[in-house]
This record gives sequence, structure tokens and C-alpha cells, in this order.
Amino acid sequence: MIYRRFGRTNWQLSEIGYGMWGMGGWKESDDAQSMESLHLAVERGINFFDTAWGYGEGHSERLLGQLVKAHPATKVYTASKIPPMNFKWPATPEYTFEASYPEKHLRAYTEKTLTNLGLDQIDLMQFHTWDDGWAEKEEWQRGVEDLKKEGKIAAMGISMNRWEPENGIKALETGLIDAVQVIYNIFDQAPEDQLFPFCKANDIAVIARVPFDEGTLTGNITRDTVFPEGDWRGTYFVPENLKSSADKADLLRPLVPEGMDMAQMALRFILENKTVGTVIPGMRKPKNVKANIDCSDGVAMDKILYNELKKHRWDRKPTAWSQ
Repeated sequence: MIYRRFGRTNWQLSEIGYGMWGMGGWKESDDAQSMESLHLAVERGINFFDTAWGYGEGHSERLLGQLVKAHPATKVYTASKIPPMNFKWPATPEYTFEASYPEKHLRAYTEKTLTNLGLDQIDLMQFHTWDDGWAEKEEWQRGVEDLKKEGKIAAMGISMNRWEPENGIKALETGLIDAVQVIYNIFDQAPEDQLFPFCKANDIAVIARVPFDEGTLTGNITRDTVFPEGDWRGTYFVPENLKSSADKADLLRPLVPEGMDMAQMALRFILENKTVGTVIPGMRKPKNVKANIDCSDGVAMDKILYNELKKHRWDRKPTAWSQ
């Protein structure tokens, strides 16, 4: 496992982290399988785990708490997210700060998370949604400063809205945000335009989420894919998105090198960008943990392949279904 410096926190994080959304209540999720995968991840060198209260109303956080307790001799970096008070994803300019993240709400859900984790301090707490119309509100700024002074959080971050990588830069300018979590993958390369240069210049850490475009870049989603009833992906891959996503994935299939699958190619593409501190694929099964960790071998991607993948950038605008 290769480790990277995580911005001004100076933490050394595994470049392959762990996204725990799928363990919070997705259809077909299984706690025993989840814990087996989590333990394997720690044993194989992953030390960064990202969850949220919203993943099963604390269920995923409690699984992470069990993991930390089971590995007392290993530093496991914990990250979670505070849900907006109105429980609406994503944030929009119409949602007021007062309805989303008032100071009392920040504190209450930080305490809930700490209880679920069984810890006195979380390494990284994040706003689960964000709109830069709130950036100058002193209430959240004071709240973050107080939580840090009290030792309840070590660092603060923002999870940026889908396909809005610039909607958060004003908050970063306050100096109070230590990390950003943003969608970045073969299709979603827009963070390279403004966000990544700003983060690099200001030593703000970057977490790359949704490395597989919610599954498209694993190569397993086609025009004929049907998701189990109640599965979130069924609401994201509505017909117009499923068809276009499958078509885009089909264009990548001929580029997958021998001895590599599309998911590994997707992860290696992200790892080529050294502004990224860690990438957090979701991994519910041990076989996925092993396959993803194998990508952290320090071997650079072939430049010709990398430049070809760069041509597959797909700029999209938020929609009702993009959530």
C-alpha cells in the first residue's frame, strides 16, 4: 500500500481508502460480510474509512466503531458527515443555512457520530452537503472552531455536490476547511480545472469519491441492468442516465489493458493525479477489497493509455435524478 500526505493535517493516508455507504442499508448489504471486508482492509494496509450518519441513520458509523475497537494497535483514521437538518440532498441555493447547518445541529450530530463510533474524537468531520451561499455565515465558522478547540474533531471537511466542484471554494477561502470530498473519475474530470489547483496552493486535502461513477466504470452496468427494488441506484440510473452511461462505458471497453479490468483501470487513472490524497471506492466484498488494494503498487499508468482516457471527460449538469 502506498501512503500519501493528507494536506495540512500531515496525516499519512492509504491512497486507497474505504467508502462505507453501501454498508449503511443498501439492498443486499450484509453486516457479517461487511465486517469481514473491513477487517481485511485494515490487515492489507487501508487506514482511512469514510462513513456518514446518513448511511443507515448511524448504522455504518457503528460498524466503523466496531472496526476501530478491534484494531487498537493500528491507527484507523475515521471520517464521517453531518446530515443537513432538512435532510435534503443535495444542497441548493433555495435551502437556507438556518434550515441546513445551524450550530446546534452541528454539535448534536457530531455527538451522535462520536457515540456511534465509541470515540471521544473523530479525525475528519464533514458537511454532507454544501452551498457556497453559506460560506460567510459566522455561525458555522464558530461552530467548527469550537468543535476543534474542544477536541471533538481533529479536522473539518466538505463533501461537495455532484457535478459542482467549484461550489465550495468560497468556504475553503475561510481557512477553516481542511479537506474536500469530490466526485472525480475518468468521466468527471472537472475538479482539475479550479478545485484541485486551489487545494494544492492552499494545502487542502482531497478525497476522490465515486471512482466508478456509481458502478458504470466497473464495466458491470449495461443498458439492460435492473436493480433490486429499493436499491438507491435504481433512482440514479433512470432510463436517460442508464443508457448514456452504458454507452460511455462501452467506449472504454476496448481500452482496458490485458490483465486489468475496467474498475482497476478507473482507480489507476485517479491515482495518477497526485493532488488526490485518497480515493474511496465502496467495497462490500473481500474480493473487491483485494482487487482495489492491488492497484496501489506504485506502478504508473501507461502515458498513452492515460492520455486516451483523458479524452473521455464527460461534463454533466445536476438534474433531479443526479441527487
